[in-house]
Amino acid sequence: MSWYDVAGLVGVTVILAAYAASTLGRLNPHGAAALGLNFAGPSLILLSLTQRFNLSAAIVEAAWAAIALMGLARLALRRRPKG
Repeated sequence: MSWYDVAGLVGVTVILAAYAASTLGRLNPHGAAALGLNFAGPSLILLSLTQRFNLSAAIVEAAWAAIALMGLARLALRRRPKG
C-alpha cells in the first residue's frame, strides 16, 4: 500500500467518523471540531487523488472541503472581538 492510499483511507475514516459522531449526537455538526474534521478528511482524499486522479471524486472532495472551510471562517468571524 502506498502513502497516497493510506492518506485516502485516513481521509475516508475521518469523514465517516465525523458523520457518525454528528449523527449520534456526540459531535456538534456546526462546531469547529466537526468542521475541522470535514475539512481534513476531504483534504487527505484530495492528496491521494494527486497520484490516481479521478475528476468526479476530486470535485466532490474539493466542494466538501470548501464548504467546511467556509463554516470554519464563519465561526472565526463570529468569535472576533467587536471593537
